[in-house]
Amino acid sequence: MSKLEGKIAVVTGGSVGIGFGIAKRLASEGAKVVITGRRQEELDRAVEALGANVTAVRADASKLADLDALYATVKERHGRIDVLVANAGVGKFGEPIGAITEENYDYQFDINVKGTIFTVQKALPLLPDGSSIILLGSTAGIRGAAGTSVYGATKAAIRSLARSWILDLKERNIRVNVLSPGPVRTPGLEGVAGEHLDAVVGQFSAGSPLGRIGEPDEIGRIAVFFASDDSSYVTGAELFADGGLGQI
Repeated sequence: MSKLEGKIAVVTGGSVGIGFGIAKRLASEGAKVVITGRRQEELDRAVEALGANVTAVRADASKLADLDALYATVKERHGRIDVLVANAGVGKFGEPIGAITEENYDYQFDINVKGTIFTVQKALPLLPDGSSIILLGSTAGIRGAAGTSVYGATKAAIRSLARSWILDLKERNIRVNVLSPGPVRTPGLEGVAGEHLDAVVGQFSAGSPLGRIGEPDEIGRIAVFFASDDSSYVTGAELFADGGLGQI
């Protein structure tokens, strides 16, 4: 029997990249998955690729009205959420201290932190006791890099949220864990690296104990672990899927 048979999952930012990889894996294990994203065309392509167990709702995680509409739709279609993956996130790099703009700060904190907080808070009425919440962190939350301080701060904040939320939700036996990828081959990485993609991948690979970057499907497999009963005694944990990069 599939590990998530009969489960209802929501994956924010599930139309591309890591979110797509997570949605694909959850669906392959029997879950009915609702993905979100800000661009309808990407959502349409994702649903076509992911198959009958996946539906989409256009929503921006930083806009509370969009989240309200998302959960109203999920309630109408499914009645509950067994697995919530707060994946929607952005990164804007190349702004060292002295060059950080208010626009950059607001953009990243609104989606990565505010979006995560209200994605979870507004889902609570639909989350049964014993359900699973998965927050997407990053190795950037524990490792410094030039020009990435704002992004790293948002991911460190997500780690901190999980530590408190496991106490806030302990009476309901809702588990909260953080899945923190390292460099992964996604459209986001390709967009940032541009024509230098091969060099960037080579640099990350050279610094990794496993000698390569990750793939979205590998992150999806870990999400299945956190979503399923395999992790029934795991809460408040941060699991790094980074080829060992964050540990050296």
